[in-house]
Amino acid sequence: MNDTPKFETLRLERSGRRLTITMNRPDVLNAFGGQMHREIVEAFAYARDDENSDVVVMTGEGRAFSAGGDIEGMARVMEDPALFDQEMDEAQALILTLLDIEKPVVARINGPAIGLGATIALFCDVSFAAESARIGDPHVSIGLVAGDGGAVIWPALIGLNRAKEFLLTGDILNAKVAAEIGLVNHVLPDSELDAAVDGFCERIVSGARPAIRGTKRLLNMELRRLAEALMAPGLVLEAETVRSEEHRARVEAFLAKSAKS
Repeated sequence: MNDTPKFETLRLERSGRRLTITMNRPDVLNAFGGQMHREIVEAFAYARDDENSDVVVMTGEGRAFSAGGDIEGMARVMEDPALFDQEMDEAQALILTLLDIEKPVVARINGPAIGLGATIALFCDVSFAAESARIGDPHVSIGLVAGDGGAVIWPALIGLNRAKEFLLTGDILNAKVAAEIGLVNHVLPDSELDAAVDGFCERIVSGARPAIRGTKRLLNMELRRLAEALMAPGLVLEAETVRSEEHRARVEAFLAKSAKS
């Protein structure tokens, strides 16, 4: 069955009752530009309403899950901060639409999951990470508030003070440490990642559909309430830092370093 919608930055594929959403910008490590930001909301809405799937897998093409924000896109927003303001509703819709998918969503973390990439992976219901994967939310490293969901999901998974440590420093964690602190569910040798994801998906597809979906809906009620309460003020705070000289200096330093390498 090849009935899935077509996107420029994402690939949707169906295998039986499993729907896979692949971020498909491997040349930039699946970093988020404006178009992928828009298309992923549409893809999540499709997954939410899709009657032909019972489990959704979220992953990235190539050697990364997602490197987070596109630094060149950040530079454009820095010059015209109104672009960020225009994306704020979209950013909130991204997380809320993901949370509204009643079927289980599995994160196949095949490589680095950074910033918004980490946020999406962690908002999935069950996560499987390759040993080579790294996970972190370094918003503060480029002078930004972690307002697009990280401040919601990290405390929910690992506790408030531990989340503060990582979100206030922007530290990047290897997969083993991420699993030890409860940030991800499972870490596998890279060669065993697909088998583990496939096995879990098969269990979900063969399970009791109404019971699984109802249980997930119940489990997500509090998380969705938190997301609704925190996303709007978080994005306002991030919008303030988008306009800051600190952010400008850090983006310009990153771009200058990239040009030399």
